[in-house]
Amino acid sequence: MEKSIKVFAPATVANVTCGFDVLGFAVDNPGDEVELKLKSTTGITISAITGDEGKLTKDPELNTVGVSIIRLLAKLGSKQGLDIKLHKKMPLGSGLGSSAASAVAGVFAANQLLGCPLKQEELLPFAMEGERIACGSAHADNVAPSLLGGFVIVRSYTPLDVVKIPTPKDLFATIIHPHIEVRTKDARSILRKDLSLHDAIKQWGNVAGLVAGIITSDYALIGRSMDDVVAEPYRSMLIPGYYDVKQAALDAGALGGGISGSGPSVFALSKDEKTAKKAGVNMAKVFNELGIGNEVYVSRINNAGPQIIG
Repeated sequence: MEKSIKVFAPATVANVTCGFDVLGFAVDNPGDEVELKLKSTTGITISAITGDEGKLTKDPELNTVGVSIIRLLAKLGSKQGLDIKLHKKMPLGSGLGSSAASAVAGVFAANQLLGCPLKQEELLPFAMEGERIACGSAHADNVAPSLLGGFVIVRSYTPLDVVKIPTPKDLFATIIHPHIEVRTKDARSILRKDLSLHDAIKQWGNVAGLVAGIITSDYALIGRSMDDVVAEPYRSMLIPGYYDVKQAALDAGALGGGISGSGPSVFALSKDEKTAKKAGVNMAKVFNELGIGNEVYVSRINNAGPQIIG
């Protein structure tokens, strides 16, 4: 049995414009890293956290990684002690599934050190418990794609049912993270509590079209399906210059775009890397002109999920 392991888990884009709370995909960059080491004593400890500017707790019962691993060990009936080192490689509160990536890296690493008693997909409920600690809700639209890779549909929570779908090999994502804060609580509270039948039908059609377009590599269908009438009209108000940023991506040739999760990050999908990079340049220009600092990430859709890196 290995005594230590280092794992990378990818960032994710949840909702994918029209798939509010039911769609998400993983990217190659950014992501989080977790180092786990077996201890000769019982108990879970967190000895180091880097990249968080001191914002995250080292109390394992209150930390995304710690609580996920604790729940996993309890399920397995294991008393094995573990020490955790968490390396945050992406901004907190970015709308890129930062807490999900940490939780996934943690449970994947723990499962590996214990000899893989569970299949990878069986780790999902434990990573979701980390999300419950982070934001009060054990949602799966970030955790599932980070764990399984690719595009994932959350068909149901009771019972939990997630479906990974085939992804076009040439599809690229552009993500821009503006240096502004959008609290998930605010992004949730701003949404309508009710939806008209007209809007619901439009949204269902777009979700179905987007999924069909992804499965069949129909880029035109992907593009015209990326229209959101549920969250974007409201959450866009929390992101200065949002529609100009989105239009800048489209002007570069991107298929479509939207808000990543609850924001503030904005994403676009393109059918090749050259277009994705151009979209990033155009999107950054808009935020720069508004005096808002930002980071741009361009990558293929990550179909691998978590990876052992040490």
